Amino acid sequence: MSLFRDDGIVLRTQKLGEADRIITLLTRGHGRVRAVARGVRRTKSKFGARLEPFSHVDVQFYARGSELIGRGLPLCTQSETIAAYGSGIVTDYARYTAGTAMLETAERFTDHEGEPAVQQYLLLVGGLRTLARGEHEPHLVLDAFLLRSLAVNGYAPSFDGCARCGMPGPNRFFSVASGGVTCGDCRVAGSVVPSSEAIALLSALLTGDWETADACEARHAREGSGLVTAYLHWHLERGLRSLRYVEK
Repeated sequence: MSLFRDDGIVLRTQKLGEADRIITLLTRGHGRVRAVARGVRRTKSKFGARLEPFSHVDVQFYARGSELIGRGLPLCTQSETIAAYGSGIVTDYARYTAGTAMLETAERFTDHEGEPAVQQYLLLVGGLRTLARGEHEPHLVLDAFLLRSLAVNGYAPSFDGCARCGMPGPNRFFSVASGGVTCGDCRVAGSVVPSSEAIALLSALLTGDWETADACEARHAREGSGLVTAYLHWHLERGLRSLRYVEK
């Protein structure tokens, strides 16, 4: 029997039996972990209140053997709140739907349990912190998170040089299959011609230029979101259920 301690973000919970839950977390040191939290559905359980989606927690796990990820689910025996991001997210519909899409994205990009994904973890912590504080429009925070999640997982789109031949930009055409913008010679069937403002917005979100992103017009933000969604779905090979509820 072994004890493991890690900090992580609660991605989702599932009912188990009459009073227990299965908690799915994205942790700093062990990647995605599923664990059983006993008795957390009881009304007076303070332990359960700490293990809600969006919570950033320090958790102790109890597992059989020398590895956290084994044949059975480990037990979540202790948790301490690091940051309760949910309090600033769940009371606002736009923040809540954006945050839910962020949690689902993080889980989809960490589909192998026990494999560290530190960049994805840090990206999620930063994204939820920004969302909870209301520093930027929720849909912009979400699109920035989606683009950066794609980048840290090896799918960074190009918004300047041609994604196929490297021809310096600006380039007019955008193709999800090609990996971003392309020149006229590399244009493929199904390419679209987005506005230069939408491309500039996506580039700003990817690089963290919030001054440019916050100044964008709503119509260009909607156009950019459509490109991000299409690009994400292409690489995940199936859509995110939570994206349909996000306000644009």
